[in-house]
Amino acid sequence: MKLAYLLNTYPQTSTTFIRREIRGIEAEGEPVTRFAIRRWDKTLVEPTDVEEQAKTEYLLSGNVAGLLVSLLLALATNLPRLIGVLPLWWQVRTAAGDGGVRHIAALLEAIHFVRRARALGITHVHAHFSTNATTVAMLARRMGGPAYSFTVHGPEELDHPPSNAIAPKTAHAAMVVAITSFCRSQLWRWTGVEHWDKVRIVGCGADFAALEASRVEPLPGYDFCCIARLAEQKGLPVLVHAFDLLAQRGIRPRIALIGDGDLRPMLEREIARLGLGEQINLLGSRDGATVAAQLRAAKAMVLPSFAEGLPVVIMESLAVGTPVVTTAIAGVPELVDASCGWVVPAGSAEHLADAMVEALAVDPERRAAMGAEGRRRALAGYDVRRNAARLLAYLRACEGAAA
Repeated sequence: MKLAYLLNTYPQTSTTFIRREIRGIEAEGEPVTRFAIRRWDKTLVEPTDVEEQAKTEYLLSGNVAGLLVSLLLALATNLPRLIGVLPLWWQVRTAAGDGGVRHIAALLEAIHFVRRARALGITHVHAHFSTNATTVAMLARRMGGPAYSFTVHGPEELDHPPSNAIAPKTAHAAMVVAITSFCRSQLWRWTGVEHWDKVRIVGCGADFAALEASRVEPLPGYDFCCIARLAEQKGLPVLVHAFDLLAQRGIRPRIALIGDGDLRPMLEREIARLGLGEQINLLGSRDGATVAAQLRAAKAMVLPSFAEGLPVVIMESLAVGTPVVTTAIAGVPELVDASCGWVVPAGSAEHLADAMVEALAVDPERRAAMGAEGRRRALAGYDVRRNAARLLAYLRACEGAAA
């Protein structure tokens, strides 16, 4: 097998789990060729992400001339397959129900990827998320490109799977990976029973060795931390509301909120309006060592999400022995329960505030027990090297079945 990964935008700060998975596979002795559709347009803070960007070949970013050359070559040498893929391409476009520009781009990217995969001898390509990159992999396969598989995470890609053409993508794939049992169940909802046995569960993984090696001093004075993109699905306005409820009770803990995103101006306004500037600090994006330090120092990591797959930061928090306060959504209850954290109804500032009060008051003996159980669960099921090896075994099995 000669393996490639095909991603939408890579690398970026919110997808470090993909970088860790790729490097975990390479540590097992399987080289990985990196492709992505787009280059991230923001500054990368992790040196390893900068290295990954240099290793990645981009299908769209900076490659308009390459796309046109590949199209002309396909028209001259691969016209029957190019015509043959159009019904599938139209099916994807119709399901999406939006404009045609990105779908035309996907077809051009697939044509180019077929040419590059042949030149490099790629025999299997794995994509993350069932969106653009998987569309490109599927169209490429129909034009004679390599077999493909893809990992489904959620939440957005599971909001309305028919518009994402999840059924044909599954039908044409050699394998589909779900990161949790919940994710698998949602895939089964939208795909034929005859394809259910294609779906394997391989969780995302955290790099626990790197966590152990990260030993910098935390920023002092915080009771909690929250590691999250400042995006709608993370439920951060509920966190602000919960801190306001705590202030009304005369309880004023402090939280370090690490991450950035489009909601930052709104959150800053709401924090200022409620007079919570001393309690909630928006620290922006930070490197992995700082994240690890804040996780270790916190009484609990708080993540009030509305929609998730299964956040890697929960695994990381548990791995360093810090309980979590989070919400009962998607795959989260597969990892977190009362033995290692507090699971509350999504959207309830009252329940979130109550859980933080409990986290502040928990006695040292119980906190140590919760930390030990959380660490045991994280290490047992979510080590990136172990899970990368499992995924690689499945990929090699696909290759063997195709042969």
